[in-house]
Amino acid sequence: MRTCLFLSSILKTFNDQFGTLFNDTDRVAKRIHDDIAPQVAADAAYKNAKENTPHTARMAHDQALGKVMQHLLKDDTQVYKQFVENDSFRRFVGDMVYAITSQSGPTA
Repeated sequence: MRTCLFLSSILKTFNDQFGTLFNDTDRVAKRIHDDIAPQVAADAAYKNAKENTPHTARMAHDQALGKVMQHLLKDDTQVYKQFVENDSFRRFVGDMVYAITSQSGPTA
């Protein structure tokens, strides 16, 4: 239930801020929550930083997020383009994914 509430909060915030950027904002927000965040959480360098050097975890997270987003270039060009060109969108995605991956503890 907590994940469902968290996702609905993400969807509302995402739609409020970026509803005009995408044809299907719910799909994009769900993709970030369901696909991108788990891939970032699985990144070995990020996991290691969370466990051993928490003060560098955000930097490792941002690097992992960048790698995951590069893979979207083929699958979801519109999301990738916004991530690369729109600072506000990139910050929002980074903060959202970091919040998701941080709340699950050191071994996400």
